[in-house]
Amino acid sequence: MDLTQRPRRLRGSETLRRMVRETRISKASLIYPAFVAEGLRERQEIASMPGQYRHTQDSLLHLAEALLAAGVDKMMLFGIPLEKDPQGSQAYCSHGVVQEAMKALKDRFPELYLIGDVCMCEYTSHGHCGILKGQEVDNDETLSYLARIALSQVQAGADMVAPSDMMDGRVAAIRAALDREGYTGVPIMSYAVKYASSFYGPFREAADSAPAFGDRRSYQMDFHNVREGLREARLDVEEGADIIMVKPAMAFGDVIAKVREAVPVPVASYSVSGEYAMVKCAAQAGAMDEERLICELAASAFRAGSDVYLTYFARELARCLDEGRLGLSLIHI
Repeated sequence: MDLTQRPRRLRGSETLRRMVRETRISKASLIYPAFVAEGLRERQEIASMPGQYRHTQDSLLHLAEALLAAGVDKMMLFGIPLEKDPQGSQAYCSHGVVQEAMKALKDRFPELYLIGDVCMCEYTSHGHCGILKGQEVDNDETLSYLARIALSQVQAGADMVAPSDMMDGRVAAIRAALDREGYTGVPIMSYAVKYASSFYGPFREAADSAPAFGDRRSYQMDFHNVREGLREARLDVEEGADIIMVKPAMAFGDVIAKVREAVPVPVASYSVSGEYAMVKCAAQAGAMDEERLICELAASAFRAGSDVYLTYFARELARCLDEGRLGLSLIHI
């Protein structure tokens, strides 16, 4: 047959397939989210996230050592305090669970890049992401608390802060607080495009952060909306965000792609707890191959436009990169 165009020519060998691969990924793009809890004598497996744990400070150090050995040098921390109150005061306490963990990690592993999740839901007795006024979160009253949390994390050793609360104006408030104290070089990765999602279910068990009443749809976004997300992303860049995050990742590839086109800063996506749980359930049932599935999910996020990928599978993906089963050297075509 007289065919001039034969796309299969470039699929004929592994060498060719790697050479022309359009989406390339590196370990430098991976961030591992970790939970650290007060009051535990040993790490505690999270029932809905098999293989993930609420860590003690000691087990967190072991985890960090394993991550670094795998080539993953970035970690985001979520804290679970023993005591909670309406103001979430343990979130900004200089001796809080995250602050103490950061000090210990930086002391042992100065090369580890630490990111602090800035929110209040794990710390408030009501489980909402801010200060309540009646049954509603008071947006403006919450801003000073978020700034205080971010500052306390940076003073404890955080290299970057990531506000996840979805309050209007919080990036500006945090940027002003950090700059005022001389931390002008600390970047902000904003959860700018964070949807109210069922994919967060396992996280809320892990962090004991489910709302005591109502839900978070008055501040997290409606999953039907794209233009609203682009507006949020642009506003946060104007306020000083250095990286924009889309969360969740798996079901929002279209949003990642549009955000990448809309803003001039790097874009991150977060493969959240529900995505992890779905992969684990499918693999344990024998329905899917776990490693192939996590590689496809990661590639889809980067293909959509992610520069940075937060995932509980960071170590497994690092191994797949080492073994050549996932694209190398992050480049967007």
